[in-house]
Amino acid sequence: MSRILLIEDEERIARVLQLELEHDGYEVVIAGGGRSGLELALSNPDPEWDLIVLDIMLPELSGLEVLRRIRQTDTIIPIILLTARDTVPDRVSGLDQGANDYITKPFAIEELLARIRNLLRQKDKLVKPQTSHVIEIDDLRMDLKSREVRREEKMIELTPTEFDLLLFLIRHKDEVMSREQIISEVWGYNFMGDTNVVDVYIRYLRQKIDKGFSSKLIHTIRGVGYMVREKPEPPS
Repeated sequence: MSRILLIEDEERIARVLQLELEHDGYEVVIAGGGRSGLELALSNPDPEWDLIVLDIMLPELSGLEVLRRIRQTDTIIPIILLTARDTVPDRVSGLDQGANDYITKPFAIEELLARIRNLLRQKDKLVKPQTSHVIEIDDLRMDLKSREVRREEKMIELTPTEFDLLLFLIRHKDEVMSREQIISEVWGYNFMGDTNVVDVYIRYLRQKIDKGFSSKLIHTIRGVGYMVREKPEPPS
């Protein structure tokens, strides 16, 4: 049973969400304020939280501040923001600080449940198939627990989306991935934006992963998509 931490100060909304989530098979714990929510999020419960649903407008600490502090110590747990504000700067701010998704109030509970299922599936794909928490390709090393990325022992800072995109491509190294496949697996089936977002993030990754290094890992297959490929071994 997946454990969800719901940080929401409106008691009526929190209670309705708890009942719906428990009906769908989740274990739910409610925190009614930013400070108490942060303490629960960082308390290392046993078992650990599988996902956090976080309201932006909270007493004591804002949801964005709670998000920022969680991401200082935990970069893996999926976090969905609940917001009554649907302006672009609000959404961008939340995503830039490490939220995996957001949903605007009022919303249909079915949509929230679908987004939760999608994020939990993504988390399973990124973590469970790997017996080791370290992935290496060429001179690049990814640590799935700490979310650290190094190349030639140089630390590379990636956003959560950049990390997930790179990990997806590495898991499918030597396979050409179309933009549609990348969107579906990294952003989720419910992503409503343009597939050009993939090109933008590939450009970001190349600036961090390939620029300044002797071999290039990320390759464009014109008219098809992208792939990660190790440099070929020299002939013996």
